[in-house]
Amino acid sequence: MMSFSAHIKKELAGGVSDTCCQIAELSALFKMNGTMSLSSSGPVLSFDTENAAIARRVLTLLKQNFPEIKTSILARKKKNLKKNNTYVVKVISHVIEIAEKLNVMLSETGDFSIFESLFKDECCPRAYLRGAFLASGSINSPETSSYHFELTTADSEHARLLQMILNDFDLNARVLERKKGYICYIKEAEKIGDFLRVVGAMGSVLNFEDMRIIRDMRNSDNRLNNCEIANETKTLTAADAQVVDIEYIYETKGKDFLNEKLSLVAELRLEFPEDNLAELAEISTERGSVISKSGINHRMRSIRKIAAELKEEFGYESN
Repeated sequence: MMSFSAHIKKELAGGVSDTCCQIAELSALFKMNGTMSLSSSGPVLSFDTENAAIARRVLTLLKQNFPEIKTSILARKKKNLKKNNTYVVKVISHVIEIAEKLNVMLSETGDFSIFESLFKDECCPRAYLRGAFLASGSINSPETSSYHFELTTADSEHARLLQMILNDFDLNARVLERKKGYICYIKEAEKIGDFLRVVGAMGSVLNFEDMRIIRDMRNSDNRLNNCEIANETKTLTAADAQVVDIEYIYETKGKDFLNEKLSLVAELRLEFPEDNLAELAEISTERGSVISKSGINHRMRSIRKIAAELKEEFGYESN
């Protein structure tokens, strides 16, 4: 079964973008998931992914922007339990030229660095975020227990760059260090939906919002049910205490001890031990004795006071 993130990436991988956006997207893809190595014939720029659609997109973008280069794509089986294929797109010619064009250069530590000149137009930061998400992003399904978006990167400098770009779109992104790198993350559901709009995943936006609505409605129903259960429990607890008081009065002083008004509600309570005060008032009215809910409550308090006085007089001890 395809994950929620995989559905988003499938949509993004099939999208069309302008040339400047393609360069920005390629830059992010290689920054997030690219490596530079040396072979017998010279430097090689590689991109790894487990998603075939993303591998095809990388290859297509390279061919469209650098038609003269030589590329290859290799699929290999992973040895872990999932046994997913890994797709490796390799650039084996004009590597330095492409690295410069994408503003992706090797540093002394072997990591890539990004330069501000990459973003020539307003659309380019959106494309960069799209590439970053395709390479190493994830979004929890709205059906799960929490909303969570993240981009994973190897170095802190790039994490801060991603945070800056995201927050230029008012997405309230934060950075957290992990054992194997850094994540740039968003927790608010509305901001995650805004991110999907920013990168152009409009189909996924609709899906995300639909799932959010269903989840929020379900949570609202659960809260309402919990509230009703709590109120019902409270009602039953109070009713049990009232029954105990009435039975104690009857045992110690007899049924004739209470006056007519108090005796009426006492008998109602004993006859309907699980009903709330509003229901007792309705039953009483139907039987010809009009009493409001507050009237029932006032008489119950009087009964409780009488029972307390009797318990004090006779030295009552509860079990």
